[in-house]
Amino acid sequence: MPVKTLYIPSIGNVTFSQNARSRSIRLRVKPDQTIQVTFPLYVTYREALRFTEQHAEWISRQKAKMERRAPVFSEDHPLKTRSYTICFKKHPGKFALKQTKDQIAVFYPEQHSLNDPEIVEKILKVVTAVYRLEAREYLPGRLALLASQHGFRYAGVTIRNNSSNWGSCSSRNTISLNLHLMKLPDRLIDYILLHELAHTRVKNHGPKFWELLDTLTANQAKMLAKEVRRHSVHF
Repeated sequence: MPVKTLYIPSIGNVTFSQNARSRSIRLRVKPDQTIQVTFPLYVTYREALRFTEQHAEWISRQKAKMERRAPVFSEDHPLKTRSYTICFKKHPGKFALKQTKDQIAVFYPEQHSLNDPEIVEKILKVVTAVYRLEAREYLPGRLALLASQHGFRYAGVTIRNNSSNWGSCSSRNTISLNLHLMKLPDRLIDYILLHELAHTRVKNHGPKFWELLDTLTANQAKMLAKEVRRHSVHF
C-alpha cells in the first residue's frame, strides 16, 4: 500500500499508510519519536489526517513520556550486560570503541556531553548490537531446552529488535523473541519463553492459556507477568 509522509505544524513529520488488515485508525509514537498512522482501506488519507490532528495533544504527551524515560549514561556507572561491561570515557578524538574479552570501552569526543542526543544514538546502536549478539547466543538454546523439558514443539525461532513486545508466536508456531530480553533476569526470560511456547498450544490469552502457563511456572504465571510489566522493551 502507498505510504505518505506529511509535515503537520503542530505535530511534525507523520507517516501515513493504509493496511488491508486494519479495522480502525491507529496512531503510534515510536521510541525515536517518529509518528506512524495506519488505517483501513475504506478510510481516506484526508480522514486519517483529520484524526491525527485531533489527537495532537495525545501525541505531545506520548513524546514527553518518551523523553522522560530516555536513557541516561554515566562514566561512573558502566552498563553491565550478560557478557560485557560497557564503560564510557571522554577523549580528544572521534567516537570510537575498544573491545577486550569482557569489556567494551566507548570513547566519545570531549566537546560533547555523554548524553548529547547524537552520542546517545551511537551508544544505543552499540548496546543493541551487544544485546543482539547475546540473544543469538543464549535464547535459541534456552528455548529449545525448555521446549524439550515440557514437551513443546515449534517451527522455528527468530531474534528481532522489537519496540512493542517481548515475544510472539505465529499461527504456524514460529516464535519471535525480542533481543531486549537480555536486559531481564533469567527467571523472567524463562517466563517469556514459556509464555510463547504455551501459545503453540493455545493461541489466545483465555483461561486455558493461563492454566497451562501456571502448570509451567509453579502457579506463578500472573505474578511473573506483573513483574515483566515493570520492565520496558525500550532502553
